[in-house]
Amino acid sequence: MNNLEHEIGRRRTFAIISHPDAGKTTLSEKFLLYGGAIAQAGAVKGKKSARHAVSDWMEIEKQRGISVTSSVMQFQYNNYCINILDTPGHQDFSEDTYRTLMAADSAVMVIDASKGVENQTRKLFKVCAMRHIPIFTFINKMDRESKNPFDLIDEIENELGMPTYPVNWPISSGKDFRGVYDRRKRHIISFEATGGHHQVAATEVDLSDPSLSELIGEENRASIMEDIELLDGASDEFDLKAVHEGRLSPVFFGSALTNFGVEPFLENFLEMTPPPLARKTAEGEIDPFDKNFSAFVFKIQANMNKAHRDRLTFMRICSGKFDREMEVYHVQSGKKMRLSQPQQLMAQDREIISEAYAGDIIGVFDPGIFSIGDTVCAVGKKFEFEGIPTFAPEHFQRVYPKDTMKRKQFVKGVTQIAQEGAIQIFHEPDTGMEEVIVGVVGVLQFDVFDYRMKNEYNVDLVKTGLPYSYIRWIENKDIDPKTLKISSDTKLVQDFKGNYLLLFTSEWNIRWALEKNEGLVLSEFSRGDLQ
Repeated sequence: MNNLEHEIGRRRTFAIISHPDAGKTTLSEKFLLYGGAIAQAGAVKGKKSARHAVSDWMEIEKQRGISVTSSVMQFQYNNYCINILDTPGHQDFSEDTYRTLMAADSAVMVIDASKGVENQTRKLFKVCAMRHIPIFTFINKMDRESKNPFDLIDEIENELGMPTYPVNWPISSGKDFRGVYDRRKRHIISFEATGGHHQVAATEVDLSDPSLSELIGEENRASIMEDIELLDGASDEFDLKAVHEGRLSPVFFGSALTNFGVEPFLENFLEMTPPPLARKTAEGEIDPFDKNFSAFVFKIQANMNKAHRDRLTFMRICSGKFDREMEVYHVQSGKKMRLSQPQQLMAQDREIISEAYAGDIIGVFDPGIFSIGDTVCAVGKKFEFEGIPTFAPEHFQRVYPKDTMKRKQFVKGVTQIAQEGAIQIFHEPDTGMEEVIVGVVGVLQFDVFDYRMKNEYNVDLVKTGLPYSYIRWIENKDIDPKTLKISSDTKLVQDFKGNYLLLFTSEWNIRWALEKNEGLVLSEFSRGDLQ
């Protein structure tokens, strides 16, 4: 095996997804702890402590104790090179999560043992299932009172419509949580809480060991024996091919806060999850082991370092090897270029790199030429990776700067934040950027937008809520949009690529517009996203 194959083969790139507060960020941090990337896990909420989760770098995240933007972390563990994409759990930032899932080869779904499958989990699962990416389930918070594990498994299978395979099985929960039974090794790993700062004291005991009753209690021993019999008789056989095709989810039980079950989960996960997957283009699939470099842009973030007013573009490398000195071809602009200041990331900490491989995520300095979904490839090649869908916003505000002298900063801030995909911006036909209509998927995005405009661009905003809830792009190129018959509470606007759209207050208005304008074709996505 040559060095290129070896390096790509040891890459694992996955996203961690969950409903808010299921423990996703805590689990990410524990992975980093085991990889030696951090010395001490942060208190995620950070209210009583000066520490914050490493993956929550934006000031507003530290204040609120929630993740509002995806972050990227790389570390080494057991000769694997691991790229974790930590995503916002809050539904108002689900767009960022959807885009991030496009860059992942597999997903870890974190479920709260006391709550089971929650609303946001369902949505994110659907996106993973759509792409057939492998999903691994970590049922967290077993150190608290939880639902019956058989009920949790049934719920995952019924709600998400995917068979599961429990790789381990819990012994009780809450204060009586005594550990897990490892079904593959056929032994018990017993649990002793140690406050969560270090690896928990874990003792491995065979089922036939006479000391088992003493270790976990006679009642728990009898209960686990019964559960094992039921599991072996009822559950699906383990099928790694089905896992790789996104048709079977391996399930693990543990507690991220106390570290229990995290390391065995990480080891099993790395063994079961595939190396970088092939990616689709109109010309066919691109093999990750192809020696020609290629990558796509899935995220843009301005002002990660406020002192430098920088703008970083995140790229997922899809094939071959990246070399810092190499010239690459930017398909959308048709230009050759060198990627400036390539770096690997640990949340906001960065390290300039000279090389990277398929599966890796790199950040490059962006002077304003990249957009989400862009393709970069080896000079002499020309293809485009599948587009990343833009989700239709459901909340709208009219926005302009309080101080008219700050128009320049206003235009820059609004444009840059829109290019990141954090908001979508529109304007009325034949008007400029004096005021814009901002659309978001979730209302909390307005707060973040307002906060960032003030803190990063020094612009106070005047905002007016608008009554619209639905947006549709006009597909027809042979219709003059200004001549359309629309109801008085429907608004014609343009996006900043020049496409015409209609904003509606109700679904009834959408039907009315289609009935009154014969041949009108409306789409929930922009044409640029339907490549």
